[in-house]
Amino acid sequence: MVAVASALTTGALAFREARTGVLQQSQDSVIRQFRSSVDSVAVYTPSSPDASDLQAAVNQVLNANETRGWTVLATYGSDRAYSPSDDFDKISPELRRSVLTKRAAVFQRVGDQGHPYLVVGMPVTYASPDRSQTRLSGLVMYLVVPQSAEQSYVTAIVSAIEHATLVALCLGVVLALLAASGVLRPVRALRRATRRMAEGHLDVRLAVNGSDELADLSQSFNDTAAALEESVAELRRLEAQARRFVADVSHELRTPLAAMTAVTEVLDEKALDLDRETGDALRLVSEGTSRLSGLVTDLMEISRFDAGVAELNLDEVDLAEFVRHTLAARGWQGQVETSGPPPGGLRTRVDPRRLDVVLANLVGNALRHGAAPVRLAMGVRQEPPGTAWAVIEVTDNGPGIAEGAMPHIFERFYKASTARTRSESSGLGLAITAENVRLHDGRISAANVPGGGAAFTVLLPLRRDSDLPGQDVGGGAP
Repeated sequence: MVAVASALTTGALAFREARTGVLQQSQDSVIRQFRSSVDSVAVYTPSSPDASDLQAAVNQVLNANETRGWTVLATYGSDRAYSPSDDFDKISPELRRSVLTKRAAVFQRVGDQGHPYLVVGMPVTYASPDRSQTRLSGLVMYLVVPQSAEQSYVTAIVSAIEHATLVALCLGVVLALLAASGVLRPVRALRRATRRMAEGHLDVRLAVNGSDELADLSQSFNDTAAALEESVAELRRLEAQARRFVADVSHELRTPLAAMTAVTEVLDEKALDLDRETGDALRLVSEGTSRLSGLVTDLMEISRFDAGVAELNLDEVDLAEFVRHTLAARGWQGQVETSGPPPGGLRTRVDPRRLDVVLANLVGNALRHGAAPVRLAMGVRQEPPGTAWAVIEVTDNGPGIAEGAMPHIFERFYKASTARTRSESSGLGLAITAENVRLHDGRISAANVPGGGAAFTVLLPLRRDSDLPGQDVGGGAP
């Protein structure tokens, strides 16, 4: 754009200057010659000329310049004279008024039937004897000169400038494209490098050539990438150490906790035979051991997810029957309202152990932190069309989830209320639930119910044994 604008602007300026120069030179030459001719006849013209005197003055001026194609006209009062033709119609009223009030030659370019003309008006003045003042005599000489030759010159100049501008434009565009490519090449390389870095390739680097601003930018990018790679590597190293530490600690605690749990279970059976203080202490130890055992189990599960070794052991289950067994195993039948298809109406392939963890965490969370009634609904959703999902929704009638806690509800060790920091909740239940759902290629979301309470929705893809390769598609349950 800069090259095109520069070439066109240069061509336009060159044309204007050339046209002005041609017309100015022609105009000055004509006015100078006309003034000389008028001065030579003015001394022989009476101060109050009649029509014959005017015609004589016109003829003398024309005879002195007969090869120039001039048309000369003269006026004095109401008398007029001309030769060789009457071209008074080419003299505009503005020029007539101007020449009657000024003591110098005035000129104007006019067009007539597509042909250009130069019209010059020159008043005849007389000087006082001491030449200190001049006065208008009333005699005005006019000259009409065709400018066809000048127009031809201007046309030739336009053609020459057009060709020169076209060549300059092509050359300028080529040079501009070469210059732009030299600038855009490192910019494109920087764009590709930033995209690769955004994809996780932190080892990407740019080639630094030269010492201009783009080279400085490339060097700054390389320095930033190196610092970022070092920081990320350090963070990954620390994260790996933290995960290994959690896994090691969980593994080391598992054996003594198993022994402590067995001991507390034996002691719990004899708690009724102990005195009150010993029984209360035993119950505290038993509850603490149980919470610690649950925390270690959760940490072991998180470690498996982090290590990428968590696997699914899929089996086709009846969701309605599976939900009933999960609630019955924990004694929640009377505390949870269930709704959905009848037994046998909704079957899918899941990992029973992990789905049991998902349901237990969601329902237990609703019972602990919500309010009755707690509802568990099941159904099928087509989203998008052609893809079927099994939907499990757990709702309660409690205060709901705070808006500030909503984005962090599935984060590890996050507790929505600071008052629960010492509660039996470890802050890992919903995180493990989300990981188990994702392991099934499903989705989980949390929201507040408009009438009050929280709602957790789980979507699991409907997969059955009959959908697997080599199975009879028509043999599955409805």
